[in-house]
Amino acid sequence: MSLSIDPHGDSLRSDLAQIAKWIAPNTRVLDLGCGDGTLLHWLSVHRSCQSLGVEIADENVLACVQRGVSVIQADIDRGLAMFARGRFDSVVLSQALQSTRETERVLREIGEIGLQCLVSIPNFGHWSHVASLLAGHMPVNKRLPYAWYNTPNFHFATAQDFEDLLDRLGFEILDQAYLDDDQIIRLLPSLRSTLAVYRFRKKSFRV
Repeated sequence: MSLSIDPHGDSLRSDLAQIAKWIAPNTRVLDLGCGDGTLLHWLSVHRSCQSLGVEIADENVLACVQRGVSVIQADIDRGLAMFARGRFDSVVLSQALQSTRETERVLREIGEIGLQCLVSIPNFGHWSHVASLLAGHMPVNKRLPYAWYNTPNFHFATAQDFEDLLDRLGFEILDQAYLDDDQIIRLLPSLRSTLAVYRFRKKSFRV
């Protein structure tokens, strides 16, 4: 089954397209590690969302500004104390969690400031990664293009690892989707998906 990217004709990366489906119109969205602001611009134009991004890279902050996306230049590993509890309806962290050093703290904090959290991660359990490890090498491919010595990623996890962590931190998973490029994977997703996308919230949060 193919993931519908965007009926309006604007291209969204497959995990961002899935995340966009879970965000209601006219809501408040925070995107941590927002990159060039593609998702926030789409949500502003097509969903009339009140959007704010946090990004550390100079070139991405400039791209956000050029798109008209509100952005704060900051390092999410240094904490999110600037944001009040429950300030946002949705907090997004797309393919950025593996680059955080304080992963558990980041997850706890986004669970406090967002009524729902939308996170996508590379699935390190994909069969091709397992095959590389069995052959004696760390995986290097179009999804993980860096060698072990120059990768910006600090953590590698399977989809099941991440789900176990969410449970341990007191989150409930509301929805999940497993993807391979723009295809939704339903059969053996832990081995066949390259990306896992989740919608979750703190068990204490009720809206």
